[in-house]
Amino acid sequence: MELEAGFSAVEGGFDLRFAGRLVLRHRPDAPVLDSARGNPSVLMYRGNFKIDDAPEGQLTPLDCALEDGAVTLSHQGAAVARLELADNRLTVTLLTPGHDRISLRWHAEPGETVWGGGEQMSYFALNGREFPMWTSEPGVGRDKTTELTRQMDESGMAGGDYYHTNYPQPTILTSRWLAVHLDAACYSVIDCADPAHHAFAVWSSAATFELFAADGPQDLVGQLSTRFGRQPPLPDWAIGGAIVGLKDGTRSFERLEGFIQAGAAVSGLWCEDWAGIRETSFGRRLFWDWRRDNQRYADLPQRIAALQARGIRFLAYANPYLCNDGILYEEALEGGHFCLKPDSDEVYLVDFGEFDCGVLDFTRPQTRDWFAEKVLGKEMLDIGISGWMADFGEYLPTDVRLADGSDPMEAHNRWPVLWAEVNAQAVASRGKTGDAVFFMRAGFSGVQGHCPLLWAGDQSVDFTRHDGIGTVITAALSAGLVGNAYSHSDCGGYTSLLGNVRTVELMERWCELAAFAPVMRSHEGNRPDDNLQYDSTPELLACFARWSRVHAHLAPYVRHLCNEAVELGLPAQRPLFLHHPDDASLYAVQDQYLYGADLVVAPVIEERARERQVILPGEGEWVHAFTGETFSAGTHMVAAPIGCPPVFYRAQSGYAELFQGLRHP
Repeated sequence: MELEAGFSAVEGGFDLRFAGRLVLRHRPDAPVLDSARGNPSVLMYRGNFKIDDAPEGQLTPLDCALEDGAVTLSHQGAAVARLELADNRLTVTLLTPGHDRISLRWHAEPGETVWGGGEQMSYFALNGREFPMWTSEPGVGRDKTTELTRQMDESGMAGGDYYHTNYPQPTILTSRWLAVHLDAACYSVIDCADPAHHAFAVWSSAATFELFAADGPQDLVGQLSTRFGRQPPLPDWAIGGAIVGLKDGTRSFERLEGFIQAGAAVSGLWCEDWAGIRETSFGRRLFWDWRRDNQRYADLPQRIAALQARGIRFLAYANPYLCNDGILYEEALEGGHFCLKPDSDEVYLVDFGEFDCGVLDFTRPQTRDWFAEKVLGKEMLDIGISGWMADFGEYLPTDVRLADGSDPMEAHNRWPVLWAEVNAQAVASRGKTGDAVFFMRAGFSGVQGHCPLLWAGDQSVDFTRHDGIGTVITAALSAGLVGNAYSHSDCGGYTSLLGNVRTVELMERWCELAAFAPVMRSHEGNRPDDNLQYDSTPELLACFARWSRVHAHLAPYVRHLCNEAVELGLPAQRPLFLHHPDDASLYAVQDQYLYGADLVVAPVIEERARERQVILPGEGEWVHAFTGETFSAGTHMVAAPIGCPPVFYRAQSGYAELFQGLRHP
């Protein structure tokens, strides 16, 4: 009879099975573990990190001994590591003094696909590559073969690569419907380069891995959602129309009227410049002192109330840093709320690009309480602000001194979770959980239980493979597998540098994509004066208005998806295989998605494309939402002119009548 869970001695080594599946396999010619002594080098510049290691004294133990449900691995008679399984937790402890590097190789079957790693932007399936787990700026370009990335690398290590992400998470899921989660915040690497195993490299002398198993992907995703915490359902206002992003002072209110007059379904006005602006070489930045700028936004509480009376919410912006030329900086300094230099009581200032900021020390309960009450509570929620971009969270330096004495190399990845906790605390303090919505780009394990909505970060304003419009699909799909139900993007893109500016085609295609996400929100970008905006021309305004109505029309269906997220832990945007797990050809598909079980959304993410290949999974018929044409399940080349993206609904869907209305929203 097959062992359900536990170690067994086999052929001079051992096997570990979990839920009847082989998960670890150790043989003298295929050892399961290495250990070493680390010799790290960490360099940070404006949120971009260069991390290297030159490990010493590497040991690869070949001998093993099983006793009392545990395994001891030895090298030349000396014990190197001990592995113990208790319930679904495997603990690995190094026994060699001074060793603090673990490399553990999880067994992989031939052809097994692996996903995870948090929010990945370039690759949905992780096979064949390594993915460091370290929250950071994702980079501009993210493709070492491009001129943009090369120039950004020369300018402050800012080019990035395929694995850089705001939101890493050391969790993998495999097509054997297993999941492995490293329960640690230290630096680690998921290494799927070798098809024989999925390795975790961990910068620690001990590590605990949690194991999950299911009969299919939906239950597995639900288990992970339960483990990390489920988000509350999105409020009606957030899914019932578009959030228009403008940063033009009080003129933003006047411009909003243009959107409304054009027939847009508007649920919110987002003004990230509510606290003022700062012009830099990067573009129009914000003044990082989270108090309303009474000159730029006169009578803001009254204007917010007037909007809300019309069913339109007002949203703002905050992040966990304070500029040293702002008023709140002085109050925070007096309250002891900043991280300090390692060898003095001076505030550790971080260069954020032509201005310096103090980093709020969220290891102090008093600091968390102060920011939640003073800034997010009194300055924002109490004047009627209903949501905000809770930006950043990736910049904790690795050489600061923290109030709780923790190692900043370990605290770095925890920082986005602490930041999310502070925001959730503020919302809860005003009884606004499930009504006020903040959205984050940074994350790590556990952020799911506090952050109600992700956004995909700062894409370039283009169609490029690793940093353009298509990456927001990969981001939503990967993050959704590890417990994040709701994701969206900056409609129109954000990063415009070195002459890279928005085109009309990009703006139109991004609308087509954004309408089929739980939240539709536009952004003016980092260089608004150099770029097209949705109210730059009547044609673009009409485009945005149309797709905002499509988004609003889908609200009853999105409410259904929110209910599924709460009850089952399923994300709104789903990989095709989630409902069709027996079709292995779907496992690596990352350029289209299921929106719930009943819609297939295949956005056009290639420049000048006017058709694209679409996979309609399963069996039965699918109906094109904008032409009414019926297609059988399978792969089709579908016409995709601008204004008519390939979106299909199941002919037998209980929402078929609603979907039919998409042709004339």
